[in-house]
Amino acid sequence: MTAKLFTPIQLGGITLPNRIVVSPMCQYSADDGSMTDWHLVHLGSMACSGAGLFVVEKTNVTREGRITHGCTGLYSDHNEAAMARAVQVYRGITTNPIGIQVGHAGRKGSAQVPWLGGKALGPAESPWETVAPSAIAFGEGWHVPREFSKDDLRKLLDAYVAAALRAKRIGFDLLELHSAHGYLLQQFLSPLANQRTDEYGRDRMKFPLEVARAMREVWPKERALGIRIYRTDRDGAITLSFDAKGNMHVEPYRAVYRRYWHTPFAGDRVPDSELL
Repeated sequence: MTAKLFTPIQLGGITLPNRIVVSPMCQYSADDGSMTDWHLVHLGSMACSGAGLFVVEKTNVTREGRITHGCTGLYSDHNEAAMARAVQVYRGITTNPIGIQVGHAGRKGSAQVPWLGGKALGPAESPWETVAPSAIAFGEGWHVPREFSKDDLRKLLDAYVAAALRAKRIGFDLLELHSAHGYLLQQFLSPLANQRTDEYGRDRMKFPLEVARAMREVWPKERALGIRIYRTDRDGAITLSFDAKGNMHVEPYRAVYRRYWHTPFAGDRVPDSELL
């Protein structure tokens, strides 16, 4: 009997030849959001792995949405061309599907690469202004972000759509929205990071749902679309739950077993307290 791990599975409109998925892994090797020769080797090696699906690292929809200077983006024509070049290498090796994760770092942006400490960039390290649901710093020593205005949010929504269209033109099979690890969409969901008094604070799911609906409008139905979430917040502020119809609800915190299934065949155990 063949192990189920090695059998095909359908995700949206795509078929994975097996259930092994390589999750997004930040490489911190981009140049102003554009992939470099490093990524040609990275994507080429992933193509040789035989995994049923490989998902490209968190790719940011705006320049200020990057975590570090080395993070990838899809906010310019140059970004798109460089990424298309890397995906072409992948496609030249395997026919297995390839996906991309898109997001925005919010208040966790303007940071050092991990091997330099991973803290907020100092004055001599070319920091940039971060933006977030509320003007609340990620932690001690971090930049205090500027609160998004409603006009900013409209522009950001357009940036998500533009990035999705670039990903579509490049030919990705799957698009994953990043709403975990304490980045922007998760910040909107959290009362720790979102203390707005307008409709985006009274209904903390409002902006994430606006993004999801906009992406659904432009992403082809024959390809796969998903979202990465965490069920619990730092310090136990909220718990995300799902009803029988698959609708997501934000509830007061309750203890949950900390294994989060992003797909029917992959999970992780990163403590939430380290993320938001």
